[in-house]
Formats: sequence, C-alpha cells, structure tokens
Amino acid sequence: MPRPILVPLIVALNIGVFAFWSLAEPEQLKLLMDNFLVSWIGVSEGRWWTVLTSVFSHNLLIHILINMFVLNSFGSLVEQILGRAQFLMFYLTAGIVSSLTHIFVSAFFLNQPEVAALGASGAIAGLVLVFALMFPKEKILLFGLIPLPALVGALAFVAIDIFGLIAQSRGGGLPIGHGAHLGGALTGFLYFMFYLRSRLQDEDTP
Repeated sequence: MPRPILVPLIVALNIGVFAFWSLAEPEQLKLLMDNFLVSWIGVSEGRWWTVLTSVFSHNLLIHILINMFVLNSFGSLVEQILGRAQFLMFYLTAGIVSSLTHIFVSAFFLNQPEVAALGASGAIAGLVLVFALMFPKEKILLFGLIPLPALVGALAFVAIDIFGLIAQSRGGGLPIGHGAHLGGALTGFLYFMFYLRSRLQDEDTP
C-alpha cells in the first residue's frame, strides 16, 4: 500500500489555519469569521465557500488536538485502502455534507440560523464510520478509555449525536455540532453501502 500523504497534509493545513486564528490581530478576526465559519446566514449572504473552508478551521486547542488525533488514527489506513484520489474525494464530500447538514439543522430544526460552526469533526465522523464498516470487529477506545468493537463504538457516537441534537432542540445540550457529525456519518454510510462495499468484494474475488 502507498504511504499516506494526504492525511499529514490535511493535518498540516488544519494546524496552519489554527495558527492563523491563534495569532490573528483583532482586525484580522473578522476576516477569519467571514471565511472560516459556516452558518445559514453566512451562506445565504453569499459566502458559499465556507462549507469547505470551515472543515479545515479550529480555534480551540483541545478541539484541534482531538480531531487531528482521530484523523491520523483512522484516516491513514483508510487513505491507504481507498487510494489518494478516492480518499480526498470522500473526505471533502463528507466535510461539505457535514457543513450543509449543520446549516440546515441550525436553521430549520433548532431555529438558530445564526449559529456558526467550524472543525473537521463531520468529515472525521464519516471516516470513522467507513473504518468501522470495513473493520467492524476491530477494537477501538470509546472516549479513549472504553474498548469496543469499531462498529459498536461508531454507532455509539451516532447515538450520542442523535440524543445531543434532540437535547439542543429542547433548549439544552452542549455547544457541539451534532448535525454536522450526523451528516458526515451519513455520508460515510452511504459511501460504503453504495460504492466501497462492492469494490472491496470485487477485489476479494479471485
């Protein structure tokens, strides 16, 4: 298998944008907020590119540390299996879909069209689900502590996001982009079921 190249590049790009957030002068913050946050209002005002740029954007250290750790842990093997072109296509698609589901959920389910989001979590949720469907019995650590079969762990995260989204709709919950996570996970499920599974079966056929 070819050595993964895209995952380290994606990690480096995320670190670069994080550094921009961290070192930005006050007058530069508006530039970042206009171009690296995604919201229903932002897209409706014409900043459509934010559905992609926000996927590479983090402004909290703990956020980028967790996301890049998970991306590197699962993405490297997935990149080797899919190949670079397929991996990049899937990652970008999952990221864009996660942004779109965030703005849809915030505007029409939570009635908060102004809520902005950023981060790679949605794209990574898609990667984790693809990994779990390819290797359902592989052991992973839920929250870094609880060993579970990969598919059980991935479905547990989906359940957490569903319940979290319901809590947000009732005025509670945590400030987490559950809609984005679910959109990315759905992309991973559909990609595996309607493309990757048949491809892997063909490769296994003598």
